[in-house]
Amino acid sequence: MIVEDERRKFDRKPASIRVEMTHPAFGTIVGFARDVSDGGASVLIENHQIPPVGTVVDVRFKKMVGPINDEPVKMQIMHHHRKTAGLMFVPDPR
Repeated sequence: MIVEDERRKFDRKPASIRVEMTHPAFGTIVGFARDVSDGGASVLIENHQIPPVGTVVDVRFKKMVGPINDEPVKMQIMHHHRKTAGLMFVPDPR
């Protein structure tokens, strides 16, 4: 029996969604969400350097025929390993 140290608050759902992360310092980086939850997403980034941990980026999720979210959402880079970044949704201060 394998027991995993699972500290996640939200269930993750497998996904393959195009992700566009934008930041004034590096422009737009395109990746693909491997899984998504109510707390964040795991994003595979192939052709760009992943921003440093702690960076807050504007994120748009896109499907083949259009955006999933019209307005970008704020997400923070929480960790990265090789070509995968863990992003967490940043609560709206309003």
